[in-house]
Amino acid sequence: MALKQSLIENNSVLLNASANDWKAAVKLGTDMLVKSGAITPDYYDAIINCVENMGPYIIIAPGFAMPHARPEDGVIRTAFALVTLDKPVYFDGEDEPVRVLITLAGSDSDKHMAGLMEVTQVLEDENSDTGINLDKFIQCRSKDEIYNVIDQALA
Repeated sequence: MALKQSLIENNSVLLNASANDWKAAVKLGTDMLVKSGAITPDYYDAIINCVENMGPYIIIAPGFAMPHARPEDGVIRTAFALVTLDKPVYFDGEDEPVRVLITLAGSDSDKHMAGLMEVTQVLEDENSDTGINLDKFIQCRSKDEIYNVIDQALA
């Protein structure tokens, strides 16, 4: 399942959203995927429990988190959700706040890894200190702009 196709099919893009804390930010993404039928509400609980037990393993790069849990934690079908926040949220014990979240629900480990690779490819930027460019997404004001960013990155 390609990132852009999944975001369109699941109607799972939310831009410049507000969240009081990291749990609320994660829920914005999982709620869209619950609504589309891609995951069960248990998937959100699994992500929260994992972060509370293992630390913020979902932070992939400064400013960027990729909430995910295991396929058996409530994934019905592979899907993505993309959320940008108007104000970044802090995870416990982390210095850098997170402003972009891409929720990944992989129905098996192969699809999970493929999803991770595609997202990395879209955000990759050799000229950036962190190796990725989140501004690409943060500057977007519409779903179409998001889709264009993805198209350009994968072209």
